[in-house]
Amino acid sequence: MNKPLGRETRFDVSNLEELAPMADYSLMDSLICDPDATSDGVDHRPRQVFSGHYVPVRPTPIETPEYVAHSEDLFRELGFADSLAQSDDFIRMFSGDLSQVPAPMSKVGWACGYALSIYGTEYTQQCPFQTGNGYGDGRAISVLEAVLNGQRWEMQLKGGGQTPYCRGGDGRAVLRSSVREFLAQEHMHALGVPTSRSLSLYVSKTERVRRPWYSPGSHSLDPDQLISEPVAISTRVAPSFIRVGQLELFGRRARKQEHPRAHEELEQLVLHLIDREYHGVIDQSLDTPTKIVMLAREFRGRLASLVANWIRVGYCQGNFNSDNCAAGGFTLDYGPFGFCELFEPFYQPWTGGGQHFSFLNQPAAAERNFKSFCSALQPLLADHENEQAQLQEIHGGFAEVMQAELEKMWAAKLGLGTFDAELFRELITLMTRTPVDYTMFFRELSSVPEDIEPLKNSFYRSLDESAAADPEGLLNRWSEWFARWKSQIGIDDSTVSSQFREELSRNMKLVNPKYTMREWFVLPAYQRAAEGDYQPLRALQGVLTQPYAEQSNAVEAQYYRLKPSELFNLGGVSHYSCSS
Repeated sequence: MNKPLGRETRFDVSNLEELAPMADYSLMDSLICDPDATSDGVDHRPRQVFSGHYVPVRPTPIETPEYVAHSEDLFRELGFADSLAQSDDFIRMFSGDLSQVPAPMSKVGWACGYALSIYGTEYTQQCPFQTGNGYGDGRAISVLEAVLNGQRWEMQLKGGGQTPYCRGGDGRAVLRSSVREFLAQEHMHALGVPTSRSLSLYVSKTERVRRPWYSPGSHSLDPDQLISEPVAISTRVAPSFIRVGQLELFGRRARKQEHPRAHEELEQLVLHLIDREYHGVIDQSLDTPTKIVMLAREFRGRLASLVANWIRVGYCQGNFNSDNCAAGGFTLDYGPFGFCELFEPFYQPWTGGGQHFSFLNQPAAAERNFKSFCSALQPLLADHENEQAQLQEIHGGFAEVMQAELEKMWAAKLGLGTFDAELFRELITLMTRTPVDYTMFFRELSSVPEDIEPLKNSFYRSLDESAAADPEGLLNRWSEWFARWKSQIGIDDSTVSSQFREELSRNMKLVNPKYTMREWFVLPAYQRAAEGDYQPLRALQGVLTQPYAEQSNAVEAQYYRLKPSELFNLGGVSHYSCSS
């Protein structure tokens, strides 16, 4: 189905003519097009899509695009020259205009439908037709699939205009949310968390849209004003953008026998997913039922590892529905996400997300998405009892696999050889009651200090020796916990060598970042960008793509500090009602 992944592009591709031969549209070449689609991709109004895997859509270019930023790291991986990001043909294509792309590149992009499950419960009412046939990529349009340096990548415009799945929206993204997603994807990659990537970011110098947003200083849960914002397009990149919700859509159609080819379309999509995301671990010569069992087992491991990594770095997805869950096992769809600062087990950046999608509840949400994933596969195993039983066993084992990943992660953050449940429980209690900054606490602990004094740098309130300031006796409890921790990691003995201590510290710092994406750093970056000054954004990008490094004193003074008290509960900084 796909061209060999061993084919490599030349380094320093500097224009689209050099990139074009690498184009390889496996999804459009091997899967089924919506039979009601238009061949020219002029298909921009909400409608029901009853069958087929994708709809050809011509993106709507933003007006007078201007370069904002690109990922130098990803460009190097792809073999792109940095100058490519500011070349006229590249800007034209990745701001939505495919009319002049060289052959064999496609002058039409594509959008895909998917279903929605919220915490394992199937929904159709979010679809304007109440059928589930109008839900999907509302403003995300893929424009290129290519094999670059032996790896297949799909490139997707976020904010590329209306599609049949737009549900009445304008298909646009604003610069504010585009900056957040651009920075977050590259930050997560630098943190070592599987994620979609950021290729480029362009803003329109003339086109604007009105969006609800928070007025300065607002503590409202919901936006309290309409503001005019610049339109932008960011391009995100991944091996594929197949979601659990996408499998669900075709699984539901097959289960309900909604059309004669429903079962066939489900099987085609699943095999395409395996080819795109699991070709290195699932033998293509195996029969389909065996592949499905292997797929479920592999995805279970990837999903559990992913969510453990989210918690390791303080990331909260906020809206972890099945349609925001990549079937390849990486982070997808940076909407109302956030990074935990003041530690709260139930930290939730999205005002509509509820506790079920909060920070330490993400493992349970992942288990619900895995249930939806397995349910989507079941129609393909209807005549295979043995494989059905294996699938059920894999599904039933998710919680155990997830717990093992979490314990391994917490042990690494604490520098322990094995997880200590009692030590961990007391730590979570102390972190919550003190309270502490999540990133700063673990980074200070990673210095393996002699006493708890350095840890106080992460405390959001002072615990002095007076009973009035510390009625719960937390300072004593911290000292007791710290003594037990030192004993567990083997540094309570005065004979411990400095070399052992340094090695332990070095290993802890590899899993405990120093810098995190704090929203109050991002806000001035996108505000200045809206005024045409992109330097603060690029400076922040430089910091966030080196999150484990000991950077300059100036960077530390600016970016390694507690959240100011006046910024707590501030709309657009501490919480969001939407992603825009």
